Amino acid sequence: MSNSRSALQAGKMSLALLAGVSSLALASPVFAADVPAVDGAADVTSGDNAITDVYVTARRKSENLQKVPIAVSAISGEQLEASGVYNVENLQKVQPSLQFISSNPRNTATTIRGLGSGIGLTNDGLEQGVGIYVDEVFYARPGSAVVDLIDIERVEILRGPQGTLFGKNTTAGALNITTRAPSFTPEGRIEASVGDYGFLQTKISLSGPLSDTVAVRLAFGGTKRDGLFKNTFLNVKQNDVNSQVLRAQLLWKPSDTLNVRLSYDFAYQDPEANTQTFVRYGASLRAANRQFPALAAALNYAPPSTNPYDRLVDVNSPLEAKQVINGLSGTVNWDLGDVTLTSITAYRDWDWTPQNDRDYTSLSIRVKSNNPSEQQQISQEFRLASNGERKVNWVVGAYGFNQRVETNGVEQWGKDGAFWLIGTNVPANLIDGLTSNTHVVTKVRSYALFGQLTWNVTDRFRITPGLRYTYEEKDGSFRQIVTGGLATTVASQITAKYNIAPTYAYTADYQDDSPSGQINFAYDLTPTVLGYVNLSKGYKSGGINAAGVPVDASFQPFTASIVVKPEEVETIEAGLKTQFWDKRATVNVAIYSTNVKDYQATVVDGNLGAIRPYLANIEKVEVRGVELDGKWRPTDNLSIYGSVSYTDGKYASFKNGPAPLELQTSSSSIADLSGKDLPVVSKWAGSIGWEYNHPATIGKLSGDAYFSGDVSYRSDWNSDPSVSKYTVVEASTIANFRVGYRASGGTEVFLWAKNAFNEEYLQFLSLQAGNSGAIYGQPGDPRSFGVTVRKAF
Repeated sequence: MSNSRSALQAGKMSLALLAGVSSLALASPVFAADVPAVDGAADVTSGDNAITDVYVTARRKSENLQKVPIAVSAISGEQLEASGVYNVENLQKVQPSLQFISSNPRNTATTIRGLGSGIGLTNDGLEQGVGIYVDEVFYARPGSAVVDLIDIERVEILRGPQGTLFGKNTTAGALNITTRAPSFTPEGRIEASVGDYGFLQTKISLSGPLSDTVAVRLAFGGTKRDGLFKNTFLNVKQNDVNSQVLRAQLLWKPSDTLNVRLSYDFAYQDPEANTQTFVRYGASLRAANRQFPALAAALNYAPPSTNPYDRLVDVNSPLEAKQVINGLSGTVNWDLGDVTLTSITAYRDWDWTPQNDRDYTSLSIRVKSNNPSEQQQISQEFRLASNGERKVNWVVGAYGFNQRVETNGVEQWGKDGAFWLIGTNVPANLIDGLTSNTHVVTKVRSYALFGQLTWNVTDRFRITPGLRYTYEEKDGSFRQIVTGGLATTVASQITAKYNIAPTYAYTADYQDDSPSGQINFAYDLTPTVLGYVNLSKGYKSGGINAAGVPVDASFQPFTASIVVKPEEVETIEAGLKTQFWDKRATVNVAIYSTNVKDYQATVVDGNLGAIRPYLANIEKVEVRGVELDGKWRPTDNLSIYGSVSYTDGKYASFKNGPAPLELQTSSSSIADLSGKDLPVVSKWAGSIGWEYNHPATIGKLSGDAYFSGDVSYRSDWNSDPSVSKYTVVEASTIANFRVGYRASGGTEVFLWAKNAFNEEYLQFLSLQAGNSGAIYGQPGDPRSFGVTVRKAF
């Protein structure tokens, strides 16, 4: 079946499901109360300068954040806007335990507390350790969530294994994003920002009633910015921003006991982006003539700059990072008196179309590396929750998820490929025009039952156990066909070509089931101090290696490497949530220890007779850490907030890891990485923000003038699974400032400076294919200035 027909059928199934949900609601005019309205910042508590209470739905009911006995942080939509956070990747600037590494949307790794997604090889046959939810809908591929955040009510970051309350289970944590719902009171927001480097951003949202029972909400956002890289070979700017987002919602509320929320969202991105600059050369143990300086000199090549912050590149192939995303969901909340029934039905599709030049040079080594993908998913969740406060409160649910991902990849090598990747012992044109066409299909069917109850043992002591049972089926196929290059009958030359890209294929299926769960003990030490201990066991499904596997001397796949085992995660956590100084200060702290068995990572297995890295399991990973966050409002005019995290993640046992560049030889690429730090983990990370405002009158306008800012810090971390000394990303401190005027009528104007001190930092580093020793990377954005005008009505 073609991709278009698959998408069409999936779309028809989704529409049918949504029609069923809607008809259920329409047929039942008097059933359930709304979930209580949740604000990013609810009513102010007692005390002249008290901190505004924050309510979250991390446990699928509206609760004061300070009363939730788990590690969760909440960021209101207003705080996101004030901090200039306009996409998911920017969230790490305000949440230290969250970290992203992304060479493009498809190759995005998200970690919380150092765990989540492995880096190095994108694999559609495996799950993400960090779940991303928007309005309670799970986004299976992280690339589909790398879009502008518009019209956001709040973002919640849940840390540690999830699953006894969420539809899809995750082992590292979850991002729970809630958009603003349709309102029966007419309202709107218009915002425009202009900055240097051609930065232009618009956001518009409108909401209001169509009748006494129906309300709508429309939101649109767009962001453009010129490319920050200058391509000296093609004489163009690259790595620009070009993104548009649309969301339309309909809320039907026929009674106080029933509401139905339908939502459609669309996102489009098409930048000329995702190339990298030369950063440095790292020496290996290979022969000197097989390392970057000698290889480049032999071809009379030199990088356009050895300073990555010049942002000069010279790739000679076109770039594209196009993605089109559609989503449709329907949520019903129906109050049956003692219980509330919730149904969430969703369909999503993601179309990713890239063009890359993965040798990062103007040489013709690997001239194409494109893996366009199409993904469709359907999910259905039912929950039944007790209403009110009882001796025992409970939630039970069922979840079903179906996904299909199809990738049609192409890799092509050019006239310089043989010399650069093989050597002078083969004809120079051996792999000129060699083309690998790969077709990969993976399918996932996941089903789960879950539940959690809270036993209020006393007025101060609560016990909350939760349990989940998950059953999953996966099947996949991988086919790689290689053509082109020099036609030859010489056996050694044929072998050399096949070592670059062999023709092979395999199919596989996978089934597994597993229980997981948690138990939480919470005790109110005082009315404003909560202590808790949480024990949890998480489960991340195994799956099928959809990115290729090692082959034997006959170029047949090693069957033992096709299926990846599941991860098992055990976490113990203790925390305190405190408020003091008449609720003018809030300090929360959590300490945790996590052990992961069969961690999914990039390995090299010499026992297979091949040194090709692939995704498999390593015996054990350990993570220990402490997290602290707080808010302080010393006066009516000054608010301060901040957070800091210490994370110590280790490969506890990893004997067949990929050798770091400095230990690689021409015949060995395996190293014992046991005891080494995990990649994509900063030991120390923190952020602090503030706003000082003062009443001011400008002409006939009354309001507040303000000065606000935020500073984020992240210590050294490594961006390669081998944790090479050459791929260490150095520590960085980024400061952003804003000065503006907020009128009482809803008009706001402010000037902003991002990266105000022009900190030079890298977002990630990577090794050039072929292990020549060239290290490339993505510099962070330079200092920029701009102005934003916002009007709320």
